Amino acid sequence: MRGFRFYSALTVLVMTAVVGLVAGPAQATDDGGHERIVGGSRVDEGVFPWAVRLSVGCGGSLVAPQVVLTAGHCVKRSGPDTSMRITAGSVDLQSSRAKTVRSTEVYRAPGYADATRGDDWALIALDQPLDLPTLSLAADTAYDEGRFTVLGWGSTKEGSRTQQRYLRSVEVDFVSDSSCDRKYGKIGMEIVGSDMICAGRTGKDSCQGDSGGPLVRLDATGSWLQVGIVSWGYGCARKNFPGVYGQVSTFAPGIAVGLAVLRSRLA
Repeated sequence: MRGFRFYSALTVLVMTAVVGLVAGPAQATDDGGHERIVGGSRVDEGVFPWAVRLSVGCGGSLVAPQVVLTAGHCVKRSGPDTSMRITAGSVDLQSSRAKTVRSTEVYRAPGYADATRGDDWALIALDQPLDLPTLSLAADTAYDEGRFTVLGWGSTKEGSRTQQRYLRSVEVDFVSDSSCDRKYGKIGMEIVGSDMICAGRTGKDSCQGDSGGPLVRLDATGSWLQVGIVSWGYGCARKNFPGVYGQVSTFAPGIAVGLAVLRSRLA
C-alpha cells in the first residue's frame, strides 16, 4: 500500500504491509509566493518567530532559548549530536536575518519506537542561545480541540521532493480520536488516542518535510500555544485522512524532564 508517509524529508521507513512514501533531501526553492503548504499560504515575517528549520529536513519550535522541540522520528537517538544545523529568526531560510546554530545533544522520548506507536517527540540542545521569543507548550487538554494552525517549510504536494525557502502555514480542524481511528482503520492503522491529535480540512494539510513542526492555536490571552507536533499521516490532504500530530499536553511531564536534563548539561 503506497502513500502512507511520515513527514520527515530525510527518513524512509518501511512498516509491515505499508511502504512509506517520503520525500528525500532537496534544495529549498524560491516559491515566489505561489507555492503553498497544502492549501495554505506564506507566512509574514515575525508572526511565528519561534519556528525553526532543521538541516535533517524537519521543523521544530524554540521552547527555551537554547532548546528546540521536534518529532522523535527526526533524530537518531538520545545523546551527544553535533550533526544538525538549526536555522531560525526568519521565514526566509536564505535571509540575512536568519540565524544558524548547531545541535549539541538530543533527548528523545524514552518510550519512542516509531511515530505510529506514539511518544513522537524529542528535544535538541543548541550550541548557543537564540535571542528570539519562545513558544509555550500546552500543559493540559483545554486547547486540544477547535481550529489549529500548522507551520512548515516542507513540500506543497504529496510525493514532492522539493522543500520550500519560505515558511508557510495552514489552518486545520480537530478530528476526534474515534473518527480518526475509524478512518485509519480502513488501511489497517490505529491511532494512539492517548498521545495523538488528528486534524485536517479538505485540501489542507501538512506534508513531507514538515515533521517536527508545531501545531498551534491561540490561548485565552491571545498568545500562541503549541498543542501538537507534526508526526505522520496517509498522503497529504487526502480526503478522509487527516494529519496525525503528537499531543503535547500528554508529553508535557516528559518534556519537562527532558528540558531539565538538557539545561543541567548546558549550564
